[in-house]
Amino acid sequence: MTDTHHRPAKSIRILLAEDQGMMRGALALLLGLEEDMEVVAQVATGDRIVSTALEARPDVALLDIELPGMSGLDAAALLREEVPDCRVLILTTFGRPGYLRRAMEAGACGFLVKDGPVEELAEAIRRILTGETVIDPALAAAALSSGPSPLTPRERDVLNAAVDGATVADIAAKVHLSESTVRNYLSAAIGKTGTRNRMEAVRAARQQGWL
Repeated sequence: MTDTHHRPAKSIRILLAEDQGMMRGALALLLGLEEDMEVVAQVATGDRIVSTALEARPDVALLDIELPGMSGLDAAALLREEVPDCRVLILTTFGRPGYLRRAMEAGACGFLVKDGPVEELAEAIRRILTGETVIDPALAAAALSSGPSPLTPRERDVLNAAVDGATVADIAAKVHLSESTVRNYLSAAIGKTGTRNRMEAVRAARQQGWL
């Protein structure tokens, strides 16, 4: 009698990076039910992604964006350098055009929003292993219409350092710039985001996925 649930000799090896335990467990369980897939590693923080991938050698890394320790976008860029055979698929709650652009720049092969069915996710994993790029269609359209981020890398650094109400002196120390230069960058970022102050600029840039 043939066992219809027997796994193929070569399953797709998956690393799962998700900080919410319940979501991580559910994804691992659902993907594990696919006959050709096996979740070989799970991490809850971004700074463990690369070291775990070097040990587990997954075919695909399924990464959330907002993770403790290191963002999934930064980890994706490191994976491209350290584990080039591993394909990256970003799976996030935050479907922001700026995040999509940064994910593609970091070398991700796919970008999906978490509210889709697991069958769609499984199919996306299979497709990126054949060399396709898989992107949530609504997000792709939004990214095309929104255009690239207007912020320069330095303006982005300064806005990132301005989170949590940091003073100009705090920001200057963190990014190794003079206070007057920091003020100039903040002023430029506020103007480009069409906001009234630095905290509004941070919020607006985050909503667009520019930070």
